[in-house]
Order: sequence, then structure tokens, then C-alpha cells
Amino acid sequence: MNDTSRRKFLAVAGAGAAAGAAGIAVPATAAAVTRNANAAAEPVVAYIENPQSGVLSLMLGGREVVVEDHDLVARILNAAGGR
Repeated sequence: MNDTSRRKFLAVAGAGAAAGAAGIAVPATAAAVTRNANAAAEPVVAYIENPQSGVLSLMLGGREVVVEDHDLVARILNAAGGR
């Protein structure tokens, strides 16, 4: 990644995390989701290279987890907002 892309990625990831923390991504009527015993206990960064694929990469610590979840990708993109 070049510096410009890295900066843009971090800005979007930060905005998405802030929006999620503020409850923008989850409707007030949605049931609370509890973390299971195997949930990550460290910061997680989500990277979506191609929104149409429904695939996102989760980076935590020194590892990467690839997940295909179209609904989660849509919620993250909605929380991040547009230009």
C-alpha cells in the first residue's frame, strides 16, 4: 500500500469504528449481540477490497481472517458513509 492509500484506509476504518461505536450501524430495535468466549480481545481492523464480493479481511495482531458476509459488508459500508 502506498502512503496515500494507507492514510485513506485508516481514516475510513476509523470513521467506521466511530460510527459503529455511536450505534449508527445498528438500529435501536435490534437485539443485543453478546460476544462469545472465542471473540477477539484485541483491536480489529476490517478491510473491504471489493464491496460487491461480500468478502472482508479482518486484521488483528499478526494474523488475517477472511470472511464472506454480504450483510456485514453492507453494514460496515453504510456506517462508513459516502463522500
